[in-house]
Amino acid sequence: MGGHSHWAGIKHKKAITDAKKGKVYTKIIREITIAAKMSGGDPDGNPRLRKAMDDAKGCNMPLDNVKRAIMKGTGQIPGVVYEEITYEGFGPCKVAMLVEVTTDSKNRTFSEIRKIFEHGGGSIGSAGCVAFMFNQKGLITVKKSAVKEEDLMDTALEAGAEDISSPDGSEVFEVLAAPSDFEKVKAALAAKNIPVETAEVTMIPTTEVDVDEANAPKVLKLIEDLEEHDDVKNVYANFNIPESILAKLGQ
Repeated sequence: MGGHSHWAGIKHKKAITDAKKGKVYTKIIREITIAAKMSGGDPDGNPRLRKAMDDAKGCNMPLDNVKRAIMKGTGQIPGVVYEEITYEGFGPCKVAMLVEVTTDSKNRTFSEIRKIFEHGGGSIGSAGCVAFMFNQKGLITVKKSAVKEEDLMDTALEAGAEDISSPDGSEVFEVLAAPSDFEKVKAALAAKNIPVETAEVTMIPTTEVDVDEANAPKVLKLIEDLEEHDDVKNVYANFNIPESILAKLGQ
């Protein structure tokens, strides 16, 4: 699962600049609105909303913005109607990509995402062309310096985690769980005061495509360009780029 976790590692090391903060706010507000619309405005009974609110807090979003987004989702105040769509396609080296978007204009967004794929040396495909290469999983990362592997395994597996791994060269342990057990595993780690670095329900590739140093910048640039689009919520890809190459590119 290097494609997801290694790229995430690079992104988490990058500070959010003031110039990008507006885009971050926009994406989180959309997520809060949709989560509230789907399952109500109470975060205690709506894990998706709770996660979005945690993200809002993490980037210092004003509480009034969060409240308004929830009220738009629950219909208490009028707001834009958003639709969730997943586009599928291939990047350089036939890297499979899933692009989750939240949009108020399906035709506009499709046209713009297709152009980004084409400009980045890839192509957008039909529904189902790559989805079978990914499984939805809860992914929790914990810094290796924060916990003993044995303690983490005992706690996570007892709570229902499927697997704990320690990728070569990585500074974190990766805990995988079924989406239905994700919150339970996260709560168990919190109860044992095991600090979590990241926690999300994500798409994990079942197979990976090895990408060399010559093509790595092209793959990463396409993913970055997709993520920069205002409507894009998440990008998942099945590339495997060695840590040594990622370290060079991340400098």
